[in-house]
Amino acid sequence: MKRVPEFPDELAPARKKLHTCIQCGTCTASCPAAEAMDITPRKMWRMIQLGLKDEVLHSKTMWLCSVCYSCSVRCPRGIPLTDTIAHLKQLAIQEGIKEYPESTCFYKAFGEVMRRYGRMREMEFMARYFLSTDLFAALDYVPMGLAMLRRGKIRIELPRLMGKGKLDKLFNRVAELEGKQS
Repeated sequence: MKRVPEFPDELAPARKKLHTCIQCGTCTASCPAAEAMDITPRKMWRMIQLGLKDEVLHSKTMWLCSVCYSCSVRCPRGIPLTDTIAHLKQLAIQEGIKEYPESTCFYKAFGEVMRRYGRMREMEFMARYFLSTDLFAALDYVPMGLAMLRRGKIRIELPRLMGKGKLDKLFNRVAELEGKQS
């Protein structure tokens, strides 16, 4: 019997559970972004089972995940699918895969703001994102931003000068547990 290749250690928390996936399709049916994905979540998990690492990491599927946890909550096998997608994103960034640079920049900007403040600060997040992608693209969002500001949905907050982020200890501990340096 031919052995199916293992996916890398980065998926260690879910690797064994991913091999119990019965391809029921609940993850795809639960996913609000499935229609926009190039491969469905169900197909992606099967590709992981088959060891098709490059195909998975070069797809846009994981970048379209909205982290709603619907797939994880509804999975009959209890596979931590959303957490695994986060690991796939980290793996793609570590390997320098640049098919979807806007998605990578979005993910990094979001993580950095959360690390600094322990919550989302939309203005700083958007500034970080557009500074790392296309600053002029931000102009398209000015009318919406002004409308949100008028309605009190967002507020202008100056970035706080701080040495360490509020979640630095947590991020560092997770990196330590995963055997990485932060």
